[in-house]
Amino acid sequence: MELERRRHNHSHMNIAPLVDVVFLLLLFFMLTSHLMQEPAIKIKLPESKTAEAQKEAIKTVYISKDGSLFFMDKRVDLKDLQTAIKGALKDIEHDFVRIKADKESDVGILVSVIDEVRLTGVRNYSIVTESR
Repeated sequence: MELERRRHNHSHMNIAPLVDVVFLLLLFFMLTSHLMQEPAIKIKLPESKTAEAQKEAIKTVYISKDGSLFFMDKRVDLKDLQTAIKGALKDIEHDFVRIKADKESDVGILVSVIDEVRLTGVRNYSIVTESR
């Protein structure tokens, strides 16, 4: 008596195409993330050993070398900064504002900008530096 062998149907899932798609997406996002540019306001950020890379913040106040202020790529005066921030932020207590000051700008202007940001009620703000 001869026994019949059972054939086992192995259902293997071929994941090679899935891996290819994932690597293509990874490559796409790596290449396009370098193409994003900062606004064209020329400032030199001070350096810091403890600086951390941040994701793109929602709103940024720029202080140029000559003391000019820019908020969301528009020039503003110090006295109008509070109004501009309040108009741009939807949730003042939870939204984030970052301050980028040229390393050769006046510290007094930086302190004034920080005061104006805090007077608007913004709790989440940071001063951006470059890592060495």
